[in-house]
Amino acid sequence: MKQPLRAIFATTCLAFAGFYAPWIHAAEPLHVMASLSAAQEVPPSTSTGKGELNGQFDPATHTLTYSVSYSGLTGPVKMGHFHGPAPSGQNAGVALGFAAPYDSPIKGQAVLNAEQEQALLAGLWYVNLHTADNPKGEVRGQVTAH
Repeated sequence: MKQPLRAIFATTCLAFAGFYAPWIHAAEPLHVMASLSAAQEVPPSTSTGKGELNGQFDPATHTLTYSVSYSGLTGPVKMGHFHGPAPSGQNAGVALGFAAPYDSPIKGQAVLNAEQEQALLAGLWYVNLHTADNPKGEVRGQVTAH
């Protein structure tokens, strides 16, 4: 008697799941962005340069695609990174480096691990561009995801 009851229960669960499956959606890709300025550096730099990060994070594939454009820096970008985890006003180590060349716009893509994904989505990553005159960073911007 127990076996047929299990079969009926299993069949009912599968039918129920099949009925609702079209309404179950994977998480939508998120827009990631940041406005970069000298004032956000810790400590602030005196540069008049600025920049902008625009990108997308796909939670289904854990893939971050990004483009960082900039202008008005004191010289060529020597390095660029995502740093974290750190809130605005605090420094952290490199979480993900940009690949050269560093000409504007810097474009890239990376699959994030669970720790990186969590920090990015919590707003604990920032973009930092480094130049010869400002080796610790010339412009910086805190990343947000929506």
